[in-house]
Amino acid sequence: MIHLVLLVLALVLDRAVGDPPWLWRRVPHPVVIFGKGIDLFEHRLNRTTFTADGRRLNGVVTILVLLGLSVLAGALLSAATSRLGLPGVAVEVVVIAVFLAQKSLGDHVLAVADGLGRSGLAGGREAVAMIVGRDPNTLDQSGVCRAAIESLSENFADGVVAPVFWYAVAGLPGLLAYKMLNTADSMIGHKNERFVDFGWASARLDDLANWPAARLSAGLIALAAALRLGAAAGRRSLSAALRDSGLHRSPNSGWPESAMAGALDLQLAGPRIYGGVRVSEPMMHAAGRNLSTAADIRTGVVVFYTACSLLAALTAFLALASNA
Repeated sequence: MIHLVLLVLALVLDRAVGDPPWLWRRVPHPVVIFGKGIDLFEHRLNRTTFTADGRRLNGVVTILVLLGLSVLAGALLSAATSRLGLPGVAVEVVVIAVFLAQKSLGDHVLAVADGLGRSGLAGGREAVAMIVGRDPNTLDQSGVCRAAIESLSENFADGVVAPVFWYAVAGLPGLLAYKMLNTADSMIGHKNERFVDFGWASARLDDLANWPAARLSAGLIALAAALRLGAAAGRRSLSAALRDSGLHRSPNSGWPESAMAGALDLQLAGPRIYGGVRVSEPMMHAAGRNLSTAADIRTGVVVFYTACSLLAALTAFLALASNA
């Protein structure tokens, strides 16, 4: 029960403080350290002189070793904080909050709406380039808005719900292992020539790790839409998630994105360009509006923060129920 209480406190702390830039300018963020470890293995074990099968095997070994080290680090940190009493509780709450992304995600997405309002399309493109991988120069104003909303939805699942889920299930070892895996997927889990073999295991394991969070996030978005935008929006959100989640190339990202599309009555996904390569996908919630605006971004953030509050409330309920 106590670890669920710590999780609620961490959610509150992250919602209030987020990722203070002044701190991460002075010390490296743990995810940056994870990235350096991934790079260390990748530069040595993903050489073109290896066969495709050899690179795939090396990728399997890499992610298993990194996950093992993450679990060990989490276990040692958990053991250390448990011996420190109240100071240890404070340390663990801060560690959990560091790996959550409520306020930072909301701030980055709202920056896109602010950029559009302040500097027009150029400002929106500049801000959205900070949170999406697609080429911002190919986006019109509606495309910028859709990209921001899609990023908000997808990152709610893997930047908020999944870390909460894995900490709830396995404490700090589970949280650190998930963040290592998610970082590896974002760095080497691409289906391009360089990473298609070496990153295969990381991408598949990340799909598996995000499976429960993606579906839970869709339910939270639908409930948040019902609370903030009305019962019809909640039904539309849930219907879109159940109907259109499979249209996305990812087995998980389609759930929160289609739920948000239904909530806002807006078409999301569809054709887009990554690194000069056009990705053609059908629109999710095709019956929705085609053109999105900065107002849709702001409404999406309202739904997002409400879903975050619902997640905290669910965690608090589970903490109380486990103590009953």
